[in-house]
Amino acid sequence: MIKRESLLPLEAYARERSAFRARVMEHKKRRTVHLGGQLTLQFEDELTIRYQVQEMLRIERIFEEAGIQGELDAYNPLVPDGSNWKATMLIEYPEIEERKRMLARLKGIERRLWVEVQGCERVYAIADEDLERENEEKTSAVHFLRFELTREMREALRAGAGVVMGSDHPAYRATAELAPEVRSALGADLT
Repeated sequence: MIKRESLLPLEAYARERSAFRARVMEHKKRRTVHLGGQLTLQFEDELTIRYQVQEMLRIERIFEEAGIQGELDAYNPLVPDGSNWKATMLIEYPEIEERKRMLARLKGIERRLWVEVQGCERVYAIADEDLERENEEKTSAVHFLRFELTREMREALRAGAGVVMGSDHPAYRATAELAPEVRSALGADLT
């Protein structure tokens, strides 16, 4: 959990932003999973969420205590707590008309994403705990997911088990085996 006193004031962040941003972008490379060509999972941790908070404070020019606390309250739930992985899911179709059509076809996809640790049962994502991101016509292009991992899954990961992630939505089936560097980065989120 990110505490108020650990954040940089706006002036200090402005000085350090370029180097901090470069470090975060490099860090995110080992926390990104592509499922097929149009779906990306960006796994969050304390560093990625700290960057989001600092950026929001900068963009919105928030320096009052209540505003800063509001941002922390909004973003802290996206930091994994040691028994789960939390991810931002992006559905990416660059062509506007295709995106509209596919977001209609992909309703419910956020509940059809799964993770499977070698030797353990498949676990499905818990989606959008903050607010509903789907309506009667379409799903959102951005969702927030939590994968709750059992003790057995966490132990298997510590022992070097492989991990596969996927979508079994009827309109979007894809799987990806996690590369060792991604598995290692995500494994560090677990206690």
